[in-house]
Parts: sequence; structure tokens; C-alpha cells
Amino acid sequence: MRAWLFTGARKPLELIERETPHPGPAEVLLEVRAAGLCHSDVGRMDGTLTPFLPMKPPIILGHEVAGVVIEVGVAVVGYAVGDRVVASGTQDYCPGWSADGGYATHCLLPVHSLVRLPEAVSFVQGAAATDAGQTSHSAMVDAGELRSGQRVGIVGLGGLGMTGARIAVLHGAEVYGAEPRKEAWGVAKKQGVVEVVEDVRDLAPFNLDLIVDFAGFGETTAGAISVVRRRGLVVQVGLGRTQALISTMELIGKGVTLRGSGGGQPKDTAAVLGHMERGQLTIEAATIGFEDIPEGLARLQRGGVVGRLVAEIN
Repeated sequence: MRAWLFTGARKPLELIERETPHPGPAEVLLEVRAAGLCHSDVGRMDGTLTPFLPMKPPIILGHEVAGVVIEVGVAVVGYAVGDRVVASGTQDYCPGWSADGGYATHCLLPVHSLVRLPEAVSFVQGAAATDAGQTSHSAMVDAGELRSGQRVGIVGLGGLGMTGARIAVLHGAEVYGAEPRKEAWGVAKKQGVVEVVEDVRDLAPFNLDLIVDFAGFGETTAGAISVVRRRGLVVQVGLGRTQALISTMELIGKGVTLRGSGGGQPKDTAAVLGHMERGQLTIEAATIGFEDIPEGLARLQRGGVVGRLVAEIN
């Protein structure tokens, strides 16, 4: 098998070849067909998030994985060679975090992490569903307690934020966005977003019940607390910075609830795939090749990517 190996912060990925592994009793071996690129991998490579990796380098990154089962362990039930699946990580287990991930031609996965990929959904969309989809769905529906008729703000209309916005629209919310990159505004409007502004504080006139911050640059967290309605809810997802300076006076004085949300559960991935299968949700995604993964991560670091980058493999 071939893979891009992460050996440490501020070091380039290394293209390696190693023997293709065989699954343990409760594992499957996946031939990877698509792997999504995520800003959190940029954070690992620049050192921002490296201390939080449960598995220390060297490790194969890539936590958005879709492919075909080519070998099953002796204790596996319910899955067989040829099945189309995605890997749905949790905070307890996630490929590319706690085990080798999907920036590779093959990937070992525990059977409990698998979710079936509907035939109507492409591998590219399936890969995007496992993080941009799963994390967004969990943040909106679980942490955000999303309800029909709410006025909802989305901060950061990247891969996760754009998906979160669409999920909110599908649940009957009135959705507003904050995003400085104007090239994302038209895409957001097509997803059902009513209005987009450049800065989170410009959302103040909309009296929002819920704001979900998919950017997480400190000032965005503070701004969300400032403009959400009295006794409103702010959900923090983004990790553009690992610290935020907030006004405790506004937090307490307005009775705002601030809640963190990361990752999700297989049920969230399954719900997103269901929306995709019914034609209700398509995650904006551009494709690159396996050889282009390092440059793709560099593009994410530079900014300007609308939606998701997904590497097509095999």
C-alpha cells in the first residue's frame, strides 16, 4: 500500500510504501476510494493541534474515508467483501486521529465505525459526509437543539459551515451566515441561506436564537456571544484558534449558553447520507488526486477553498 505519512509538526508529509495489512477479528480492510481534506489536519501539521493527537506521530492522517471492503476479520458480521462503506469516527475512535487514516490506498477500520454508503451517493460525497456532514449534523441537531422556526446564525461558510447551514434549512430554520470570503456567498444563498454578512457582529439585527461558530478564531466566539439573543445558545465547533477571549459580562448578563461540540456519532453520518440519498443535500466539493494531497492541504492553509477538497484514490 501507499500512504502519506505525518512524522511531526512543521514537517512535510512523506510518501511511503508498506505492506498492506490484514484485518484483526473485528476489523475490515478498506480499499480507499475517497479521502476528504480537513482544516484540522492543517492544524496538526502546523503544530496547533499536534499536542491533542491521541496517537502521536508517525501516523497516516485523513479522517474522512470512503471505500470498498476488500477483506473482513473472522468475527465481523453484517459486512462483506464488496460493500461500499464510510468510516464514521467518534471522540473515542477516529481514523487519522487515534489510528492510521485515509491518506492511503488502504485503511484498517473497526467494524463499529462503519456506515453503509448508499449506491446513489458517490464516494466523494460519502467521504465528505463523515466529517463535514457528521460534525455539522451533531453540532446543529444535538448540541444546537435545532428546531423548526428558529433563527439561526452560521459563522464560517467553509465545508462544515455550509453543510451546517443546509442542515438547518432542511430542519425548517431561517438561516443567516457570517463569512468574509464573498466567493462563498452565492453558494450559501443556493443552499437556502437568507442573508450573508462579512462579520459575525453584523448578525446582530437578526435576533438569532442559535449561533454555531464553525470558524473559531477567538473573536468569532466573542462576537457570537455578543449578538445572539438574550438567553440564546452559542455552539462552538471551529478551532481556528485554541483559545478565545470572551466577555463574561455579556455571557452572564444575557444568560447565554456556550456549548462545545466536536465530531459526532454514526447516527449523524447516517442522517447526512440519508439527506444525500434523497437529493436534499450535496456538500460542495472539489476533487484532487492522491499525489496532490500535500498541495491540497497547503491550499487549505492559504485559504480560498470553497467547500471541501476530496482526494480520489484507487
